[in-house]
Amino acid sequence: MSGVTHVETVVVGGGAMGAATAWQLARRGRDVTMLERYEPGHRNGASHGASRNFNVGYADPAYVAMLVEALPLWRELEADSGTPLLELVGVANHGRAAHFDAVQAALTAAGIPAEFLPIEEASRRWPGIRFDTRVLFNERAGRVNADATIAALHATAAAAGADVRHRTRATRIEPLGEDRVRVASVTDAGVEEVFEARTAVVTLGAWTTKFVGGLALPSLVVTQEGPAHFAVRDEAMPWPSYNHFPGAAADGYDYWRSPVYGMLTPGEGVKAGWHGVGPVVDPDARDFLPVPDQLADLQRYARDWLPGVDADAVTPISCTYTTTPDEHFVLDRIGPIVVGAGFSGHGFKFTPVVGRILADLADGSGPAPERFAADRVAQAGGSPTGLAGS
Repeated sequence: MSGVTHVETVVVGGGAMGAATAWQLARRGRDVTMLERYEPGHRNGASHGASRNFNVGYADPAYVAMLVEALPLWRELEADSGTPLLELVGVANHGRAAHFDAVQAALTAAGIPAEFLPIEEASRRWPGIRFDTRVLFNERAGRVNADATIAALHATAAAAGADVRHRTRATRIEPLGEDRVRVASVTDAGVEEVFEARTAVVTLGAWTTKFVGGLALPSLVVTQEGPAHFAVRDEAMPWPSYNHFPGAAADGYDYWRSPVYGMLTPGEGVKAGWHGVGPVVDPDARDFLPVPDQLADLQRYARDWLPGVDADAVTPISCTYTTTPDEHFVLDRIGPIVVGAGFSGHGFKFTPVVGRILADLADGSGPAPERFAADRVAQAGGSPTGLAGS
């Protein structure tokens, strides 16, 4: 035991949201320490991989406001880190989705480009995808490199003065009052240390309930999801990111598990995945293996709808979702503990904005939108986006 270390804010969890919070606090000149259980580049949570959808398909005002803020903050992070992270290859949303008109209207009102393309035009632009409905296309959208984002956030947070610690697991949290909290930790080498801080920001993803289960939070369900990469047939073919919505079972959609999301991951193939249909798991007891029938149906989807890929040349991926009953995030402060959780498979695009909101909550400079309150009355239902994937 090395005694008690005093710090203004301790961030517990160094994935996307925790690292973004540390970056935001450090660049404000705040005294912040970030504790990350695993080594850099680990594959145990939800923030790894080379691609995520930067999908702007929202009509909800709370998310639209965050979208307006997101692109400039992504560009700030790129400038701070000297690393390209976001490619605006566009997002093509298609299929039988009644909410597209509301999304197009909300985005247009916010100054975010959104246009409908006929089947013929979309097919000409992106021959690797089969379309049978109009397409809602967003040109100021695309894909984010998740692995590069985490590395950039860790580096820029440290460069701004944050104490970034890997292989250091938080073992216990204890509120000491409205503005004082104690966090115990242990390193992989067995060195124990206790931090006392004005605030603790908990961004532990699938481990949130295990660590702060005593707080009044919405139910957080952890699932192991199994998207996959499919080999492309022509490396020169252009690919947007995409979300695809099914029609009636009688029209040939009976095998669909959910809407499908995906994007090209350069060097790895075209990603495709069902949204939030994986088995419930303990994040410390995962097998990282695909569910065979779900993978088979995903290959069937690729054969039916992605003529630009080889459905038999498939590489499964494993990640986690941590989902709330209403699929809205939890961004709130309870006493000296700030919680960022429940990103429900659509949070990554908002990473720098979430970091800003959690930093505001930690240093008292601003609230989170009421939509994300921990004590809200959450009702189970469809995704707030109506659109799958993050």
